Amino acid sequence: MRARSTVVPAALVALLAVLALIVGLWIDGRSSAGAATGAWRALRSAGLERSEVGAARIGDSIYVVGGFMDPSATTAAVERYDVERDRWRRLGPMPIAVNHPAVTSHRGYLYVYGGYTDSTSFDPIAALQRFDPRSGRWTLLPASPTPRAAAGLVARGGKLYASGGADGVALDTLEVYDIATHSWRAAPPMATPREHIAAVATADGVYVLGGRSSAGEHDTVERFDPRRGVWTTLPHLRVARSGFAAAVVGDDVIAFGGEELSPGGTTIAPVELYDPAKRRWQSLPPMRTPRHGLGGVAIGRRIYALSGGPTPGLDFSGVAEFLDLPPSRAK
Repeated sequence: MRARSTVVPAALVALLAVLALIVGLWIDGRSSAGAATGAWRALRSAGLERSEVGAARIGDSIYVVGGFMDPSATTAAVERYDVERDRWRRLGPMPIAVNHPAVTSHRGYLYVYGGYTDSTSFDPIAALQRFDPRSGRWTLLPASPTPRAAAGLVARGGKLYASGGADGVALDTLEVYDIATHSWRAAPPMATPREHIAAVATADGVYVLGGRSSAGEHDTVERFDPRRGVWTTLPHLRVARSGFAAAVVGDDVIAFGGEELSPGGTTIAPVELYDPAKRRWQSLPPMRTPRHGLGGVAIGRRIYALSGGPTPGLDFSGVAEFLDLPPSRAK
């Protein structure tokens, strides 16, 4: 008996091919998602290599400003990173070139505060520079009472909070700029004077993290309540660090990067997250390229680490990397 040949209809072949493709894409998607949430991944590098920059996000763009460029020249350069296109673009320079600026954004404007204007005298300035991405224009706003560099600047409730920093010595100063009235006022100081800090704003206040002083690197965390006008000391960072970045995802605060200058000096790979509900720090995947003097922001549940020096001191890079946090869970 001759075996009967089996002919598979062309439509069924096409259907099976489509199903195989869908399953393959689903598997690849799961693998990519797992990699993204489990480790830092590279993006297109910035056009400029620099350190001691500031960064902030407006919409789907991230602005990286100022800092040092090889061989330690202070720059007024501004670069914008398009998150959707993974593309960098050079914009017009700031009115005043600064390294170690404090940078934030509020209602579509970019604010650049303080910093050093050169790499030798280390005399800080009190300038507040504002950029309007819609017009491409910079404006000089009223300067603060206290010149400073390596400070913190965050926006919250129509006000800018400038904290800590250095003016020859580490400062405990907190000053508040009212955006509507263009005026500065003094606020209660921090308990611990610090420079090279990171600062963020959340629903429950203004956080000032880490930093350094003549005593070395700090693991100190303080939170300012603008309604009550008081500072609270919170659980310390797991790693004392300075020259680092911080970002907010939901209610959580993430600290990443930075350096410790002694013994020997090194940049810091460990990343940590503070859960305010549990009052506890926990570890996240370490940085792919540890850096100090970097810019850091968050968009959604993605954290971006931009530029900065891979080794302590005058080191420069245009490295851009990200970490995706897992979906939030009920606390």
